Amino acid sequence: MSEVAAEVTAHAASAPRVVLFDFDGVLVRGDSFGAFLGARVRRQPWRVLPLLVLLPAAPLALYRRGRRVLLRAAVHMLLLGTSLARYRALAESHARVRALRRGCFLRDAVSALRCHALRGDRVVVVTACEEHLARALLAAVRLEGVELVASRLRVGWLGVAPAVHNAGNEKLRQLAQRGFAAPYACAYSDAAADLPMLLAAERAVLVNPDAALRVRMRPLLGERYAEVEWA
Repeated sequence: MSEVAAEVTAHAASAPRVVLFDFDGVLVRGDSFGAFLGARVRRQPWRVLPLLVLLPAAPLALYRRGRRVLLRAAVHMLLLGTSLARYRALAESHARVRALRRGCFLRDAVSALRCHALRGDRVVVVTACEEHLARALLAAVRLEGVELVASRLRVGWLGVAPAVHNAGNEKLRQLAQRGFAAPYACAYSDAAADLPMLLAAERAVLVNPDAALRVRMRPLLGERYAEVEWA
């Protein structure tokens, strides 16, 4: 073996394993960004009115691409008139309140993440939740230092708007852009939408799967399949 090859092999052996954690349904219960938008609507019910212009486009929801377009438009309209600084302040405030609610976090998942970090693994939270909201929630359980790859907003007309929806195959693209190359050592998720991420891991762990998800995912994941029951 050449000196260069030996050096590369030694580096690969010493490099930390990359372990991926989904966020909603794995570390926290429910849809974090959906809960944030719901809270905004409850405080300001008028925010649902702009959504009425999307009604003629409702048939687009029958198609995957159409659903993505409608989702982006709905988020933009629900945040109409909200500056990026204002959004961040609202997200942080919402996260502090939500984190105080009993059962917001899956304690076993938080413990598992910390165990991976203590073992020297490079832990990355990969989520469709917006990054500032996800970061604020992670900070509530003292995980602010964990690496995060999340959805992002941009400054749009009349307020903030979606820039990147970090879901499905997009998770792999965003990971690659940040230098996280597959295969990953392990990936935790509770959703079939994360199949691309799970297939890119040597060990794919479903969190609290129901019977339907188990039947669907086990054949697709093969020998890498595993599952956990976390409270």
